[in-house]
Amino acid sequence: MSTAMPLEDVALDLRASTSGPWETVVWNDPVNLMSYVVHVFREYFGYPREQAERLMLAVHHDGHAVVSEGSREQMELHAQAMHDYGLWATVREVGT
Repeated sequence: MSTAMPLEDVALDLRASTSGPWETVVWNDPVNLMSYVVHVFREYFGYPREQAERLMLAVHHDGHAVVSEGSREQMELHAQAMHDYGLWATVREVGT
């Protein structure tokens, strides 16, 4: 027998899980060249070469880099765009 949770408690839990802010994280992979990752960051995000290179080096040396921060919906769009470029990306809530 299961106990139903009051509706207002469920709504509070949903708001807490989507409050954000959120970030798009690009992860290292053995496939893409470093120059290609720089190209993607410059083309898609419009980052200057120095910032794109710094983020690519973080991906390469640290295994990942946060490339954008904002609303969950926007970060999911960025992650999908990274997938479309062939990069491995995920979305996570800031601080997790």
